[in-house]
Amino acid sequence: MQTLQVITLGCSKNTVDTEHLLYQVKDAYEWVPEGEDRAVDVLVINTCGFIGDAKEQSIQTILAAAERKKAGLVGKLMVFGCLSERYASELPALIPEVDGWFGARTLEPLIRALGCRPRSAQSHRRVLTAGNRPYAFLKISEGCNRRCSYCAIPFIRGPHVSVPMEVLVKEAEELAAQGIRELVIIAQDTTYYGLDLYGRRALAELLRKLSAVEGIEWMRIHYSYPAEFPEDVLEEMAHNPKVCRYMDIPLQHIANPVLEKMHRHVDEAWTRELIWRMREKVPGVVLRTTLIVGHPGERTRDFEKLLSFVQEARFPRMGAFAYSEEEGTYDAGHFKDTVRASTKQRRLDRLMEVQRGISLAYNQSRIGSVVRVLVDDFAEGRLVCRSEFESPEVDGEILVKYSPEAFDGVEPYSLVGEFLQVRITAADEYDLTAEVV
Repeated sequence: MQTLQVITLGCSKNTVDTEHLLYQVKDAYEWVPEGEDRAVDVLVINTCGFIGDAKEQSIQTILAAAERKKAGLVGKLMVFGCLSERYASELPALIPEVDGWFGARTLEPLIRALGCRPRSAQSHRRVLTAGNRPYAFLKISEGCNRRCSYCAIPFIRGPHVSVPMEVLVKEAEELAAQGIRELVIIAQDTTYYGLDLYGRRALAELLRKLSAVEGIEWMRIHYSYPAEFPEDVLEEMAHNPKVCRYMDIPLQHIANPVLEKMHRHVDEAWTRELIWRMREKVPGVVLRTTLIVGHPGERTRDFEKLLSFVQEARFPRMGAFAYSEEEGTYDAGHFKDTVRASTKQRRLDRLMEVQRGISLAYNQSRIGSVVRVLVDDFAEGRLVCRSEFESPEVDGEILVKYSPEAFDGVEPYSLVGEFLQVRITAADEYDLTAEVV
């Protein structure tokens, strides 16, 4: 049996694609986990092509793999994913060492190139690539019908295509059977789910069906678009104990002139009203957002409005980025990148400094509270945990010191995937410390 290794770059959606690919070819190859340094017969690279830094990382990874091939450490080298989709006509001539280039919208051509026959009836099955972690990402749709001015995703991934509910339920059942306790719901736009298949926004209905899967205890929602937000999702979050009171909703900006240029289809008033409704209907909900500074034409007063909004809204979780122009987007064809790089960085630094204070205050407000946590790992003598208010891989962690006495002699690694009641005892701007109760 030949050996196969897959290197996955970019976001969690790419991780899901890799795991589906591995299941499709598992009977034909011995899988060599990523990071294991050994010669392989076939190396596949799953690329990201979203922004400049990600594209650069993908190119450098491909070039390094080409050198391994020249040294005889790799037999065949194949590339798929967003970078390959975006630059399909240019890359083959630039890196001839690659034996095959494949896109991001379907796995079937790559599966066939690997000598396997696509098994559509098994499309819900995956080979989990992250050891015994108790959470998994569930990608409920592909592509995006939005046309945000700065974003390349629609012409890379194509239009929105929802995965049927029955397929997602099967996938959740398979994941639960492998020890997964938490599903992180992802897509390019999760709140658009169902419109193409059912003629309605069906995320709330999907959540109800997934919550019936035995073994799944938590579900959290990422990548929710603010325009036309489905209110029934909030009802589900408020009343379904398996839906975490956590919402990732990238807002990008608050100043109306910037929102209009970004083609976000919302304004400041709508955004503020939506945040108010979320917090009213789901008491205690933790909102996570992402923001962009330095969009073309962003004036000083636009940035100051954004800064004031962040101070007022007090998002417990927030990420921010400096705008970078991407070829092929509406921005690249219609606006000049007018904001200096130094100005972008200065604004980003100011915004994140404010956010650090907000995050610290939020975490410190939790000291003394008792929360239910899921154990993700054991490292350096501590159980690495999260509550419903921390999403994996993007938020902080709750660290619980392990001792045999505190856990009645139960070995620490056997606690991974279990739920505990802990009391928060200390906090910094990112992580929290707790003790078992």
